[in-house]
Amino acid sequence: MTVVTLVSALSLAAWLWLLLARGFFWRTDVRLPAREEPDDWPPVCVVVPARDEAAVLPASLPSLLAQDYPGRAEVFLIDDGSTDGTGELACELARRHEGLPLTVASPGEPPAGWTGKLWAVRHGIGLARAREPEYLLLTDADIAHAPDSLRALVSAAGTGGFDVVSQMARLRVESVWERLVVPAFVYFFAQLYPFRWIGGGRAGSGRGRATRTAAAAGGCVLLRADAAERARIPDAIRHAVIDDVALARAVKGTGGRVWLGLADRVDSVRPYPRLHDLWRMVSRSAYAQLRHNPLVLAGTVLGLALVYLVPPAAVLVGAATGQGTTAALGAAAWLVMAGTYLPMLRYYRQPLWLAPLLPFTAFLYLLMTVDSAVQHYRGRGAAWKGRTYARPDAVPEEGRAG
Repeated sequence: MTVVTLVSALSLAAWLWLLLARGFFWRTDVRLPAREEPDDWPPVCVVVPARDEAAVLPASLPSLLAQDYPGRAEVFLIDDGSTDGTGELACELARRHEGLPLTVASPGEPPAGWTGKLWAVRHGIGLARAREPEYLLLTDADIAHAPDSLRALVSAAGTGGFDVVSQMARLRVESVWERLVVPAFVYFFAQLYPFRWIGGGRAGSGRGRATRTAAAAGGCVLLRADAAERARIPDAIRHAVIDDVALARAVKGTGGRVWLGLADRVDSVRPYPRLHDLWRMVSRSAYAQLRHNPLVLAGTVLGLALVYLVPPAAVLVGAATGQGTTAALGAAAWLVMAGTYLPMLRYYRQPLWLAPLLPFTAFLYLLMTVDSAVQHYRGRGAAWKGRTYARPDAVPEEGRAG
């Protein structure tokens, strides 16, 4: 057996393991769980951190103000130092659209050790506490909600006893690059954090890896207010660049229950028309996901190459050199890979012929991850909307979570 054949066999074995033993991550049927509407609807406060979001706010904020929620609810938009008139536009939209009451406030610049988004969230939660809500809906300024979104989230949380119910908003898929990159982004996220494992029970319950897996999608997070207080949200995660995953881990670490799934009627309205836009979205946090660890980066690059790049390479090498076994192993791995990608393409209503192109997209993500590390060591890592955040262990002690 040649080295190429052996590597091809390892790639196929990896895909068979991913297919059967990774929480069926490739399935897209994890949607809001069974729910019953309560007799008494609990009060909810919606917190929307926003920085320079005037371009997307007209397509998103009215959907929040128009929520058909039977209980008491109101919206707090926290303007995080915008320079494009985000706060003023929000007030104008509230005047034009009847619905939930809106409060617009600004917390000022974040102190050392805080990301701007979490500093805004902290200010919004502080304002919301005066209303004594039972739930907090943390949602991004680019997320549009169906009219029944809030009542569905609250019903699911109450019925299932969840402290966090989070939906991964359906991202925009219109440009060529969005069609190629966006469904893969969600596919890779689900592979990293299998949704079925996230709702697997309380941490410390002895039910294995499923109970330890925690993640959320920051665009839409319904959080029980007392769970936020127990987990010290957001203070305990104040420096987190990937704040949604950090939030879920903090809640689960204090014994809370977390649920995450795909959304049906919660959509991101933010466009990513060019590859450059998508590249920035991924690379700004990719190295933070790897804990800024060069060894983890090296392992990730090798893993991506083995799993996604070896199959098509084995087919080409096998066909060119007459090594039928190598080509067959590569083709089998490529077939399994494409097959697991089909449900995500269907979810995004994309043509199924994109499935065999997943190795190319994975190669782009590999380059984005490497670029994220390069930008980090150049001092430009985790840069977003004019701010650059240090790695957590570089934050001054007085600015870190206690």
